[in-house]
Parts: sequence; C-alpha cells; structure tokens
Amino acid sequence: MKRTRVNVIRVHRSPLDHRRGRLKAGNLTLPCAIGRSGTSHAKREGDGASPAGCFRLLQAFYRADQGPRPRTGLKLRPIRPTDGWSDDARDRRYNRLVPLPCPTSHEKMWRDDHLYDVVIDIAWNRGPIRRGRGSAIFLHLARPGFLPTEGCVAVEPRMIRRLLERIGPQTRIEIVG
Repeated sequence: MKRTRVNVIRVHRSPLDHRRGRLKAGNLTLPCAIGRSGTSHAKREGDGASPAGCFRLLQAFYRADQGPRPRTGLKLRPIRPTDGWSDDARDRRYNRLVPLPCPTSHEKMWRDDHLYDVVIDIAWNRGPIRRGRGSAIFLHLARPGFLPTEGCVAVEPRMIRRLLERIGPQTRIEIVG
C-alpha cells in the first residue's frame, strides 16, 4: 500500500511531563519521549534538551541484523559496528559520523541497547556546525516506559517503520518549544 508523504512532523511536549510528548505525522499520532530537560530554544551540548524549531530530515540509518530494510523516501544507510558520532566540540569532525575507533569523545551508533536499530538524522546544528550547540539529535527508538532522552525524540520500536514510510527528503520535523 502506497502511503502519502507528510510534509511536517510535529512534536508537542506534554503539559504534564516536559520529558514526554506527542508526535503527529499526517493521520499518525504517536507518544514520544523527548529530552530529560524538555525543549530549549538555546540548545547546548550536554544540556539534555530537545532543540525547539523546524528542521530537515537528512537521512536514516538502520541495523540490517535487526530487521528488514525500512521503506522510506529518505536516503538510507546500514549502520556498521565501526560507526560512531563525534560529540567532542574540539574535534574537527564534531556532529558528524566518524569511524571507530575514534580517539575523541563520541557515541557508538551500533548500540547494545538497540535504541539506534532504526534512527533518523535530524538536521540540528548542521549548516554551519557551531561547536558546543549540541550534536546528534536523532529520532530513534524509545526505551521501555518512554524514559527521557539526552535531547533526541524517541518513539516505540514497532511504530518507527510506519513513520518512515510516510516521510521523505521534503519532510521537516517541528519540535514545538
């Protein structure tokens, strides 16, 4: 079944718990987790906030050993065990995919907790990259109970593939502050 692509995904923070919200993509509405500090218009590295604003979706990554290739209009790349993401503001590769091993601070993309089995790269702090403004804002899989993230947006594992089918390179995500 062909799905209509949505132009905007909106994430609204819950008035009852600033670490949770609702994600709406066309007629699909999902509970989501957001940053442990809620949302912020002045995002900084390590603050635990999800950045408020409207952003492009750059690409998606997936672990081929954890399920079939997702269907999406986004550029899609398999995650390798040697993939990392630089979160060291002093590194010239800050807020970019890096090969592992990496001598500077980074996050592993191939995670034992499987939160990044399917992940969408949100274009936060990308053009130009400003050191210290925060790195790796993703839309990824939620922990059980929708525990808060470090600044990302997270949805149920069984729902992310339904979301991916609805989005493409023209889709934007708006995180309402």
